[in-house]
Amino acid sequence: MTEIVLRVPESIAVLLHLSSEELGWKLQMAAAAKLFEMGELSSGAAAQLAGVPRTVFLSRLADYGIDTFRLTEEELEREVRLA
Repeated sequence: MTEIVLRVPESIAVLLHLSSEELGWKLQMAAAAKLFEMGELSSGAAAQLAGVPRTVFLSRLADYGIDTFRLTEEELEREVRLA
């Protein structure tokens, strides 16, 4: 597994009222959601990046303003192929 270190000022965690661990998870989930939204990752791959089951990932997309079921026919076909 590749490990990426992201340096974040402590003030960000304080502003968001999050522990370091919670902030790390939030950033990981946000990155996965954005890559999914951009079509760079399938929902399964994005869920793997986020470290959660696919069903949990899909259910959390609304928290990031991403409509889970707003896929074009092409995107839906791609999801089926990648499943």
